[in-house]
Amino acid sequence: MVIGNVKIEGKLFLAPMADVTDFAFRQIAREFGASFSYTEMVSAKALTFGNRKTKDLLITSEIENPVAVQLFGSDKEVFKKALELEDLSKFQIIDLNMGCPAPKIVKNSDGSALMKDIKKASEILQTCVKHTDKPITVKIRLGFDKDVSLDFSKMLEDNGASAITIHGRTREEFYSGKVNLDAIAKVKACLKIPVIGNGDVVDNKTLMEMKETGVDAVMVGRGALGKPYIFSELLQKDIVVNKWDIINQHILLLRQHFSDDYISTYIKKHLLWYLKDEPCGTKVKLQICQEKSLNNCLLILQNFFKK
Repeated sequence: MVIGNVKIEGKLFLAPMADVTDFAFRQIAREFGASFSYTEMVSAKALTFGNRKTKDLLITSEIENPVAVQLFGSDKEVFKKALELEDLSKFQIIDLNMGCPAPKIVKNSDGSALMKDIKKASEILQTCVKHTDKPITVKIRLGFDKDVSLDFSKMLEDNGASAITIHGRTREEFYSGKVNLDAIAKVKACLKIPVIGNGDVVDNKTLMEMKETGVDAVMVGRGALGKPYIFSELLQKDIVVNKWDIINQHILLLRQHFSDDYISTYIKKHLLWYLKDEPCGTKVKLQICQEKSLNNCLLILQNFFKK
């Protein structure tokens, strides 16, 4: 698959998910077969201010090549300044978030709120395309409170987007109901640029349903929570999953850049996802939530998985 001038080996992408897809999680997913990955959502404005926590979101691993940075915002001049930063030079693709449904993002006219203002969205895209030689891709939903995906996606193509990712729900639907595969198929049919389908891919059945829309690649989001190995399952690889090894690797990678105090708080949501559906996991989950020491968390988990 080719996006702009970037060749990607494979057609299973890991979705950018805020507070989830840190560089360590992305590395593990790539090792299990994810073809492509993105940073978490990065504020273009915070990046131009040199915010330290924002720069931490730009950490990548050697295995992520190629890799994209996903930016969000609603000011074209801020995007222009962000694209001039050396911080973004290591990324092969720039992805613009015009689909995030989170209230704190929408209230600032960012994310999916841009789907209510096609003129502003087009100006942002035009500015980004003009001020970088890297491919610009855009992640969208079907719309904000109604389906405008055909007009919006055609606008993106006409204004220089090299590819789009479309989640088959409106913002108002959040993650309720079923993903609208017919709407995704219609968008794919009307565009010449690559289209990546996103929404509800959790197993081979839902993967095949998404592929039937004709999309050029499939993006996996919530289906990867606690399951970075889902990509091997979708590729039907014969693997033996050792969750303890995965957890240990995740934490060891994070320790290359962050303190144990930070990790002990940050990692807990990941640990709860890793423990999902594990037998007798409720007691262990409670212990993890109450424990402040990272080493003690690791000891609890080691004892649980090694028993």
